[in-house]
Amino acid sequence: MADSTSSRMSHFGQPQGPQAGGITGIEIAAVILTVGWLLLSGSFFVFWAQDGADGLRFVLTVMVVFLPVALIWVAAITARASRVMREESLRLQAAIDAIRNAYVTQSQQTAKADNGQTSIARKLDEIAAAQRKTETALALFTSTRAASAQATPAAAPDAPTGTPEDQPALSLGTPAEALRPPLSNDDLIRALNFPETAEDEAGFTSLRRALKDRQAAQLIQAAQDVLTLLSQDGIYMDDLRPDMARPEIWRAFAEGTRGRAIAALGGVRDRSSLALTSGRMKQDPIFRDAAHHFLRLYDKAFARFAPGATDAEISDFANVRSSRAFMLLGRVAGTFD
Repeated sequence: MADSTSSRMSHFGQPQGPQAGGITGIEIAAVILTVGWLLLSGSFFVFWAQDGADGLRFVLTVMVVFLPVALIWVAAITARASRVMREESLRLQAAIDAIRNAYVTQSQQTAKADNGQTSIARKLDEIAAAQRKTETALALFTSTRAASAQATPAAAPDAPTGTPEDQPALSLGTPAEALRPPLSNDDLIRALNFPETAEDEAGFTSLRRALKDRQAAQLIQAAQDVLTLLSQDGIYMDDLRPDMARPEIWRAFAEGTRGRAIAALGGVRDRSSLALTSGRMKQDPIFRDAAHHFLRLYDKAFARFAPGATDAEISDFANVRSSRAFMLLGRVAGTFD
């Protein structure tokens, strides 16, 4: 730092300070004045003063001769000290300027590095926030789709009547849903997991198919409700990492087994999520009703799903977001006790 400061002071052209012990013009002028005054006063007293001076006259003579000399040197020392202080002040100012410039340069470099790190951290936070908001956005999408699916059967009676060639022949009392192909297990699994991103075309396609099935649409709507309510407390299914139970335990659950025999299904171990959900369940009646409604629909839906599903499909079903919500709410509600 000292070498850097010296080089910067030289660069700014500031004086480096007087040489130690050097004779300046102030000392030279003081010497000349001293010699001149001594010669002048000495000549006066030697050649013009009267003889036989007493003690008082001697004292006055000394004062007249040496007092101006002392004043001259006091003035010389004062002037030298003032000059030294002025030069030191200039040197100090140059050093301060050099340090300030070095600090500003270092701060700018540090700020650039910090801005780069802050930008990366901010982007990561934005990605995490967008991922956390995906469930809420998908829930709104599901609500819109569910409303459309419910409105479509109501609008059927107002549809224009076509010719027999334009409409399929239906038996008396046969609902239109009976003609739709059954919802595949893969579509149901994708729909209950909800689309991963806005570009997840396969997920949205499966969700649209599932919403056309009345029972699946009811479960999806209930799952959407509880996921939205849980997100209000900062609980997101993507953050949960439950312990997955074996398919045979899920099959036992589908067959009606309850209690400790299926305790492995409650694989959510996150204490904060369990505590927040338990508190919400006790204090919020709307949340409690939505949770119990979802648990009942999930129970019925899995009982229909399990008999025709393979072990791999059951494992996939158990890993969707709706199933994680079932594990969390089931533990809080005492389903596995």
